[in-house]
Amino acid sequence: MFAQMKKDIDAIMLRDPAAKTRLEAALCYPGLHAIWLHRIAHHFYLKGWVVFPRLLNTFSRFLTGIDIHPGATLGPGLFIDHGMGLVIGETAELGSNVTLYQGVTLGGTGKEKGKRHPTIGNNVVVSSGAKVLGSFKVGDNSKIGSGSVVLKEVPPNSVVVGVPGRVVTRNGVRIASNNDAESMIDLNHDKLPDPVADYEELLAKHMEEINGRLKELENLIYDTQGKHSD
Repeated sequence: MFAQMKKDIDAIMLRDPAAKTRLEAALCYPGLHAIWLHRIAHHFYLKGWVVFPRLLNTFSRFLTGIDIHPGATLGPGLFIDHGMGLVIGETAELGSNVTLYQGVTLGGTGKEKGKRHPTIGNNVVVSSGAKVLGSFKVGDNSKIGSGSVVLKEVPPNSVVVGVPGRVVTRNGVRIASNNDAESMIDLNHDKLPDPVADYEELLAKHMEEINGRLKELENLIYDTQGKHSD
């Protein structure tokens, strides 16, 4: 247990530049407290207990602002940064070294029974306010952009942005709109492609070309009329 708690603190020290000491991380990080309380609740949940794990979950939500269902499976190295408003559903499964920011929802899309929440791969970063809804896999080493709504499977090594979420980069290569583990975690979720801005830039360039062509035609007409008048 203490070895696991040490690894949890290691994840904070590695990924949060605001963390100055291990004592500060242990005492002042609600995401860490939510993970520790969840482990206790999950233990009793697996033993078939119902009420006590949910009560512990309710206490954890009151204490931290983070709602993790006792049935959710959390992998090692999970880092919840701030975490206020974060929700993880009952059948969600998280791999190793996942990073979740505040306002993230790993939820379902209906009243179906069984597996209805997402499976998050290793080294995945889910940015602030993103919603991942449904029973599908988010592949290893992927990033979900802030405010995105992801409703279908995400291949490994991908970047997803938008509503609904769409893959814009895969294996470091931009994708057209139609179409030692810790060292692999890319936390630069502010540096994501913006396909809408790209399209607007393309449209503006196209309009400039049209305007330029219209001016050429106007000049040609004026020149022709001038010659006829002569």
